Amino acid sequence: MGTAEDLIACTRELLWERGYVGTSPKAIQQRAGVGQGSMYHHFTGKPDLALAAITRTVQEMRAAAEARFTGPGTPVERVAAYLRGEREVLKGCPVGRLSQDADVMADPALRAPVVDALAWLRGRLAELLAEGRERGELRSGLDPEATADTITAVLQGSCALARAAGSGEPFADAVDGILAVLAKTATATATATAQPRPAEA
Repeated sequence: MGTAEDLIACTRELLWERGYVGTSPKAIQQRAGVGQGSMYHHFTGKPDLALAAITRTVQEMRAAAEARFTGPGTPVERVAAYLRGEREVLKGCPVGRLSQDADVMADPALRAPVVDALAWLRGRLAELLAEGRERGELRSGLDPEATADTITAVLQGSCALARAAGSGEPFADAVDGILAVLAKTATATATATAQPRPAEA
């Protein structure tokens, strides 16, 4: 190992596992199996490498979410597909974990991609909910932005509950709950295809 990609991959793992403070240059070098010279050949220092790692994490999150958002089905079915998508629930959402890292949030450069990613997620959810409302799948009184914020909060909060419980059950329950709330806002003529509940993480 020793390429820039190796260093980014190892930094991403460490940020998820240990947070920014615990992700020391020494820990990165040990995980990647490289010396100090190799690391500083590719990056100016820990902040530069951390930014590359965070940016990559955000890019992958967005790509995975967008694949669900643009997949088959009605708008609400696509939201459900996203919520029921495979995740390492017990490790927590990688972007959500970064938003809870005080050191990441204190650095404007590191904070920006995290804030942008969560804003993008809320925006895309709101777009789908608005589409569902316009198509008559959801009731006209639904507030897409407020509902998108609620879904995002449930998603992040339920990851924390799952980690605390050491079980994926709280996450699965929370997803069932928010989808049940959406179902109550469905119009009488809307048809929603129920998706099977995922296996416990």
